[in-house]
Amino acid sequence: MQQVKLVSTDGELLVALAGEIDSATSEDFYAEVNAMYLNDSKNIVFDCAALEFIDSTTLGTFVKIFKQLKADGNRLILRNVRPRIKKLFEICALDRIMEFDR
Repeated sequence: MQQVKLVSTDGELLVALAGEIDSATSEDFYAEVNAMYLNDSKNIVFDCAALEFIDSTTLGTFVKIFKQLKADGNRLILRNVRPRIKKLFEICALDRIMEFDR
């Protein structure tokens, strides 16, 4: 089960992620985030404190979101990422192009 919740729009889109995002839910995840972004195009900060699991499909979805934001001159920031999830970004060298906060 996944939960994507827009927490704040002050200066940036703060989006809290919870549960699991995998191949079965990544399209819904992308659609929700994309709708938020198209409504209010600014930096997106993902608070991942309650995010328990992602898979390679979800990594691809983060890349897709990252590319869209970068093309528009905005940033994607990942905050409170659990070590085992951050390890997936590191294995794919995505930690070198994406911004991690805390």
